[in-house]
Amino acid sequence: MYKQKQKIGLFSIAILTFVLTTAYKTDYFEIAKQIELFTTIFKEINMNYVDKTSPSRLMQAALKPMLLELDPYTTYLSEQDVESARMNQSGAYVGIGAKVEIKKNKLIVTEVFEGLPADEKGVRAGDEIIQIDGNYVRDLKGVAKQLLGGKKNSSVKVLISSNGVEREINVKRTGVKPKAVPVVKLFDDGVGYIALDRFSKTASKEVESALKLLVIDQTKGIILDLRNNPGGLLQEAIKIVNLFIPKGQLVVSTRSNIESYNQEFVTTKQPVSLEVPLVVLINKNSASASEIVAGALQDLDRAVVLGKRSFGKGLVQRPLPLPFGSQLKVTISRYFTPSGRCIQATDYKKRSVDGVAKKFEKEEYKAYKTKNGRTVYDGGGVSPDIYYDKDKESNFIENLISSDLVFDFTNNYSYNNHVKDVESFKLSDKEFNNFKEFSYKSVYFSKGKILNYLNGFSDVLKDEEYEVENELKVLEKGLERSRKKLLVKYKEEIKATLEKEIIRRFFYRKGAYDYFTLKDEEVNMARDLLNDTVKYFDIIK
Repeated sequence: MYKQKQKIGLFSIAILTFVLTTAYKTDYFEIAKQIELFTTIFKEINMNYVDKTSPSRLMQAALKPMLLELDPYTTYLSEQDVESARMNQSGAYVGIGAKVEIKKNKLIVTEVFEGLPADEKGVRAGDEIIQIDGNYVRDLKGVAKQLLGGKKNSSVKVLISSNGVEREINVKRTGVKPKAVPVVKLFDDGVGYIALDRFSKTASKEVESALKLLVIDQTKGIILDLRNNPGGLLQEAIKIVNLFIPKGQLVVSTRSNIESYNQEFVTTKQPVSLEVPLVVLINKNSASASEIVAGALQDLDRAVVLGKRSFGKGLVQRPLPLPFGSQLKVTISRYFTPSGRCIQATDYKKRSVDGVAKKFEKEEYKAYKTKNGRTVYDGGGVSPDIYYDKDKESNFIENLISSDLVFDFTNNYSYNNHVKDVESFKLSDKEFNNFKEFSYKSVYFSKGKILNYLNGFSDVLKDEEYEVENELKVLEKGLERSRKKLLVKYKEEIKATLEKEIIRRFFYRKGAYDYFTLKDEEVNMARDLLNDTVKYFDIIK
């Protein structure tokens, strides 16, 4: 009886604590009820199940579907995940100066930073790391990447395989600060170009330094390239907008059903330049902080936005500490641009029968007005003032790139060829034909997503005793022929992708941007606009 009263007393204290700390919720008794039900079931399973259970694995299995009911940004982070996120947000890590990824159960170098230890030791993108300090990567499971990091100025012994040749090297670990602005340049026509590929802690300072240099050189206009920038720190986005906007101007606000999460963020400093014409480049991979910058500058009529509609991530997350160093990153509010529009493209409250969240339909978009009275819309990211639609969306090309075909072909090319310079490099038709032959022999053609679906469908038909094996083989051959035709149809787009990746191997990240600025049509469109001040100000005003 005493134990039962003690249990009731402890549970009452728990409920009271929960109520006091979540006073803004009106359904805390229902929450407490469900918590008790869950903990009871969890305990009984672990105590009574016929086989030995893993409480941590069961908890992970329970958490994932619960969070999937919300949105993809509300996530649970383990202690290791928290540490990795902290290092990524800091914009610095202590490693060997190379990016690595697990590909086909192998630890592969995907990028080498110019002038850093891995580069000095001759490590190349495409190399496989076999051992780390005498430990085989295959035995290290999920911790291999972490073992490459360590104390600054310490060394790590690495066995690598480069184009089939193995060698052992000692690589010094160094504090690497990946630049948020990988390239700044002034074109011959006087137009300045700033590429920003991350919103790390140094992003605004790097953009400010680049902008001041271009202003000193009397640039006639600035291109701020936010394409493929997935976002990052909110404060850095506000500071970057502040470089072009007066002090005291609203940049972004957040709104929630929880009053304390409703905030307004305004500029706090004098700008670097209010006058220089500005074009912001965006695409479907420009998200979050990128959309805040583009949306604010558009709403305030400070920039012309050019490119494609942005990703549409208008949700704000906050990390909440959990026991044992873990963390819950939870969506707490929505972003709103100065005109009052929300850039969120997907409504996670509305789902189809199979549970897929629905995007807002164009009919649901609401109109808002910029500072000068131009009409802009919410509901689906930032819509550019000037659309670039020559480069049509192709799932085929996206799937081709994600299949590692481009990466693997580039490895072979870079091991067996040399590129003199960015300006003159062009992939020949013969080399493109080599890529096609390379593709035909790959698993992309024999085990692609569509073929996997087809094989699954074939198994269902066999179970149902349908005799359509010959017809399915004909369909499989037809799919292969169609895929080969698509390689020809998108020849120029594929060649451009291959050229960019090859340039990156020989001239690092800066070389890839140099290639972009030489041949990129959107950059050239932006330059033409900044050279035509009448047209530029007609759009703004």
